[in-house]
Amino acid sequence: MEARLFALQRLTAMVMAPFVFVHVGLVIYAVRGGLTAGEILSRTQGNWLWIAFYGLFVLSVSIHVPIGVRNILIEWLRTGRTAASAIGLVFGAALLILGMRAVAAVGGLAS
Repeated sequence: MEARLFALQRLTAMVMAPFVFVHVGLVIYAVRGGLTAGEILSRTQGNWLWIAFYGLFVLSVSIHVPIGVRNILIEWLRTGRTAASAIGLVFGAALLILGMRAVAAVGGLAS
């Protein structure tokens, strides 16, 4: 199990790297261009490319981060594996739900 989680976390890190670079680049571009949050959302709403981009970003983050949180709980706080796994799963579910709500807003799908 530990080896699979290690591999999965590394795989999601490789997937996330391009997303992070594109996202940070876009944020820098938008801020330097003086765009407001409302203007950014108006440009992204309904665009399936951005919905897919941020949807995959959120999915990879919601897998990657809980594995790291689980490891921190086990290694630093000496939490049992079962409890750490449960906490990680809850944390991952929260990231997925909140992230997909943000994706829905970016895509103009939220009401």
